[in-house]
Amino acid sequence: MDKTLMGLPEGQSVQRPATIALQNDDCDWKAIAKARLDDLTKPPGSLGRLEGIAAQMVLIQRQERPSCTHKVVYVFAADHGVIEEGVSAYPKQVTEQMVRNFLGHGAAINVLARCAGAEVIVVDVGVDATFEAHPQLVRRKIRRGTRNMTRGPAMTEEEVKAALNLGRLLIQQSPSPDNQLIALGEMGIGNTTAAAAITAVLCRKRVEEVTGPGTGISLETLIHKRQVIEKALEINAVKNAGPMDVLQRVGGLEIAAMTGMILEGHAQRIAVVMDGFISSAAAAVAFAMEPRVKEVLFAGHVSQEPGHRVLLDYIGVEPILNLEMRLGEGTGAVLAMTVIEASVKVLNEMATFSSAGVSGPQA
Repeated sequence: MDKTLMGLPEGQSVQRPATIALQNDDCDWKAIAKARLDDLTKPPGSLGRLEGIAAQMVLIQRQERPSCTHKVVYVFAADHGVIEEGVSAYPKQVTEQMVRNFLGHGAAINVLARCAGAEVIVVDVGVDATFEAHPQLVRRKIRRGTRNMTRGPAMTEEEVKAALNLGRLLIQQSPSPDNQLIALGEMGIGNTTAAAAITAVLCRKRVEEVTGPGTGISLETLIHKRQVIEKALEINAVKNAGPMDVLQRVGGLEIAAMTGMILEGHAQRIAVVMDGFISSAAAAVAFAMEPRVKEVLFAGHVSQEPGHRVLLDYIGVEPILNLEMRLGEGTGAVLAMTVIEASVKVLNEMATFSSAGVSGPQA
């Protein structure tokens, strides 16, 4: 991460560099990946989905020997005005408190990122609090949380564009783009409400089908949460709205920033690993805007939130892991990073039949 960006005062902009030129566009990278995988000392296809993951990395990076030596998880943090409606088991202050926990290296994402060898970068895109400078914190607050979506749009057009641009800029200013693997994480009390609203509209599902307990609310509160989402969808008239309008009216600042990061990840040919329900809602918005983003996306895991599987089916991706998790923060995504890295190492480091002197399959 560009340290000048991380230390940038809130509201100050950085000139965006041009998108890097893509190389080797004319090669049949799918055929190249298959030929390499089939020449390794194993029966073809015997490593199952690891082979598909490795092949996707070849296609993303357009290199016969892809790399993911620079792994980073961006944890986007923002508050949500809809918390005023009593949709969470936790108070709004937990967003700020958890950001401080991330920076103190005490959260689950810190532990799992250390296991995966991934750097943790926390992005304050809209927390209702003031943070001091920290080497792992990007302070780019757009506003102190979204507005209450039951009373009108959560964001203005300018705010949602600013959040999208921030997600793009973080990739543009990052080091080692050619060997980067990015995981998406988030923190924001109330954000499962926003994600459920987005999911219901984009996937054309009933609110009750895609709205789960989030932070562990009671059945009574879950029923109320669904009613709140129904009200927000009606107030904001999003039934037939486009993805940008849906994001602006019932989304969140952290969801918008992740959407921008996914769009730029596709533009720069960088692999992006989705985490759970919230980051997948961002991916669904990006996919609705540009379906080709699917090329660079990995689904780290499938969470227990009912809307998550709906989103994965909408995008058309299969989760790498299923560990019955529903924490967020990027935890499932960084665990999946280890599987992606293993697939790349298999592709790059296994001997071929000819190099090992092993007989290949008979004709």
